[in-house]
Amino acid sequence: MDLELDRRIAAVRRFNRFYTQEIGVLEDGLLASPYSLTEVRILYELSVRGKATASELGGDLGLDAGYLSRILKALRRDGLIARRRSEEDGRRGELSLTKKGKATFAPLDRRSRDAVARMLAPLSDAEQDRVVSAMGTIGSALGEKPASAGEPMLRPPRPGDLGWVVHRHGALYAQEYGWGEDFEAIVAEIVAKFGASHDAAAERCWIAEKDGAIVGSVFLVRKSKTVAKLRLLYVEPAARGHGIGGLLVDACVRFARAAGYRRVTLWTQSNLAAARHIYERAGFVLTHSEPNSISGKPTIAETWDLAL
Repeated sequence: MDLELDRRIAAVRRFNRFYTQEIGVLEDGLLASPYSLTEVRILYELSVRGKATASELGGDLGLDAGYLSRILKALRRDGLIARRRSEEDGRRGELSLTKKGKATFAPLDRRSRDAVARMLAPLSDAEQDRVVSAMGTIGSALGEKPASAGEPMLRPPRPGDLGWVVHRHGALYAQEYGWGEDFEAIVAEIVAKFGASHDAAAERCWIAEKDGAIVGSVFLVRKSKTVAKLRLLYVEPAARGHGIGGLLVDACVRFARAAGYRRVTLWTQSNLAAARHIYERAGFVLTHSEPNSISGKPTIAETWDLAL
């Protein structure tokens, strides 16, 4: 028997019991309505999409065809949805909300939003962000397709973010490269120094967010009066390929110019191919390399520079 797997299964089931009770899906009607969770979800999908076929709804929601057919018949009988032939393909029947359907769904949507707002209200902004980030992590890990591809945004660090930077560097680089506690200690030292004594006029940290979750970070610190140093560029694995690393580096370069620096320098490792590509694309040039070692693993340390 796998005791660790049993522990994880029990934890997931415990959370499911808590959350289903918290959002009220165990009640006879969802959101004080005569409709079930599945019926309200179908109304929601049609409200967001505008129109969809029965097969599209069934496939996306994972519903049995017979069960879905019975629900759709009931909703059509109540006058909430209508079925029309597709203008693009007459063989396809498309479903959409009727005027009554839109009027029926609107207060349910408001009640759902208000219920979530009440649930989040006792939490601080940082705690709310933590909840949203954790939900995003669960969805991403289980293969959820994002409902929207929101644009990434950069912001200053909030309480707890600097600790997140150290944690994520330590966890990810151990997983991907086998770098251990000595590397995490270096990151912690850099972050602690910034948090304790940085000059806001000449040094900055940016936290990247996408769809409500923290997905990256970077620091720009003073090396000398004319030289800034870019440090600790990080992008979450699930967020790579969206231009977030480039966005963070561009923020550093723009700020360095505005702050009056003449050059930006950085130190990296030759095996960090994705980061090297971002630096190269931003105009940085490799100026020095030498053998190095992190956690007993041989690497090639590289210095890259950008003249401003």
